[in-house]
Amino acid sequence: MTEPCHADTFNRISRLRDEIREHNYRYYILDDPVVSDAEYDRLMHELIELEERYPDAVTPDSPTQRVGVSPSSLFDSVEHTVPMLSLQNAMDADELREFDARCKRVLADEETDIEYMVEPKLDGLGVELVYRDGCLVVGSTRGNGYQGEDVTANLKTIRSIPLVLRRDALPPPARLEVRGEVFMNVADFKKLNRELEEKDEKVFANPRNASAGSLRQKDPRVTAGRPLDICLYSVSVCEGYTFSYQIEVLKTLTKWGLKVNSLYRRCIGIEAALDYCRELEDRREELPYEADGAVVKVNELALRRELGEVSRSPRWATAYKFASPEEITRIETIIASVGRTGAVTPVAILEPVKIGGVMVSRATLHNQDEVDRKDVRVGDWVLVRRAGDVIPEVVKVMAERRTGDLEPYLLPDTCPVCGSRVFQPEGEVKSRCTGLACPAQLKRSIGHFASKRAMDIEGLGTKLVEQLIESGLVKDVADLYDLTAEQLTELDRMAEKSAGNIIEQISKRKNQSPDRLLFGLGVRMVGEHTASVLIRHFRSFDALVAASEEELTGVLEVGPKVAASVNLFFSQEENIKVLERLKEAGVTMRLAGLSAAEGVARLAGKSFVFTGALETWNRHEAKRLIESLGGRVSGSVSSKTDYVVAGESPGSKLKKANELGVTVISEEELRQLLELK
Repeated sequence: MTEPCHADTFNRISRLRDEIREHNYRYYILDDPVVSDAEYDRLMHELIELEERYPDAVTPDSPTQRVGVSPSSLFDSVEHTVPMLSLQNAMDADELREFDARCKRVLADEETDIEYMVEPKLDGLGVELVYRDGCLVVGSTRGNGYQGEDVTANLKTIRSIPLVLRRDALPPPARLEVRGEVFMNVADFKKLNRELEEKDEKVFANPRNASAGSLRQKDPRVTAGRPLDICLYSVSVCEGYTFSYQIEVLKTLTKWGLKVNSLYRRCIGIEAALDYCRELEDRREELPYEADGAVVKVNELALRRELGEVSRSPRWATAYKFASPEEITRIETIIASVGRTGAVTPVAILEPVKIGGVMVSRATLHNQDEVDRKDVRVGDWVLVRRAGDVIPEVVKVMAERRTGDLEPYLLPDTCPVCGSRVFQPEGEVKSRCTGLACPAQLKRSIGHFASKRAMDIEGLGTKLVEQLIESGLVKDVADLYDLTAEQLTELDRMAEKSAGNIIEQISKRKNQSPDRLLFGLGVRMVGEHTASVLIRHFRSFDALVAASEEELTGVLEVGPKVAASVNLFFSQEENIKVLERLKEAGVTMRLAGLSAAEGVARLAGKSFVFTGALETWNRHEAKRLIESLGGRVSGSVSSKTDYVVAGESPGSKLKKANELGVTVISEEELRQLLELK
């Protein structure tokens, strides 16, 4: 005798059915879900449990009695020869063991281990392909399990789907109906979303939605431009062939040229199957595609026939669900986080939620443009995703849940760490702190300042820089010139001789060309060449600092974006203080030698090519000097080359220079030409 269903319970069942129907419609038809997969699974799980407890409350139109939803009117309808049933879910190890126990009870053999096939459950869109005499004739979606949408033309654009089956290893059947999952690799999904963003088009929430939205296009040319793939996993009709095992099905499909997932495994007993499910879950983040679970199937087809089916799913298979990679939670506040490169990133502080087995309380919002595009506000309910080892991110706002008048979020104008101005160059999405001594980016700043193409301070490696910062000896680049050998010897693994060598290196490099210093300061958008252009024009840091944005823009090769960045950098009081201390330390701040006008007048339009090894310079230094005086350096010799500088063991360029009559000079003659002798 069944337990009577009370009014409150009946109302809960009714509400669950209504909710699930709405979610089915949004998921299958609109490709725009408003709940996470995990939340949907929980609702369905609750409904199934209630209906099992109160069977009198079950109705024919309950979502538990159906597979999906009716096909969309956008496509012609296709009737499946054999219903495309969905799978029951095993949410944990105990439920997977209960599935095994049910199978054994039905088979009346609770002692013998059942042989299972375990395959990854790809998170995509279920489809059926129909081949007649080896040729693809119809392709359809699952739909409601009995009727699907005719998407033949779109499926034919997927390159991993053969239009004609292979015949060399095994003749194809007269009629073959095979089922699989259309999906999109994660890397392809991210690339697609970037392209859609650039076109100001709606992006997809996840690869599953991208797969469904791409396949269900009225214009096959749109589908053809999307990076879709497929894996087949079962045969529903195969005229002329009889299979005994699932593993035999998969191997035969491969012979016909149909793609299957290679990560299937035959497992004896449910514990072996559970072990492999866990192994797949552990490997989940390494997979190029998204898998939301593993499918556990009875391998022997004769046993499947004995086990049979229930109204909406087979008794011989279940889906072991992995921990969900996405969940819905609420944003408590939004903060600005400063990274080691100076990038200022909005970060959502969340009501803690478990995602993919990890408790998550923070999620990146990437940048202000993303915040604006998604319209993320403090207090919003949001879908949060954790994929791979990346920081969890907010995928979308659940706008339907927004209540009250929530304020739009804007990144602060000043750095929350050091108080310097935050700058977002025109055309870029990242906002950045302009503070030279910002603690959040100090390790990178010091490392860049000491790098080979900047101040070239040997021995100032990453580990030493970390110690200098952690010990409080260095708070900005100017502090390097206040260091003593005695201070360094107190650091971990620093001998007296090594300490002396480093102090000597720091001192020797004070006389580097000022364009190296400018490059080493890490001004946004100022690379080596731009630094050289600015220094040879203004000649000194004093003149460069005093230059207006209009004067900077007037320099050849300096555009408005670079000018704005330079002007903002030198308008920061903290940055000027660091420059003053560098000057006091004796670092070269002015370009010596010829004036810019004299240098350009003499070397303007002159082209140089190097061949062979130089003795007193490296090529990079020589190139920088020539360019600072108005010349240019090329990699190949032509009739337009003015000078070929021949060092030790010159190559074929010397021979070509002689053939063309180009002037060949030595390293010493180059120094004389540049008036460095």
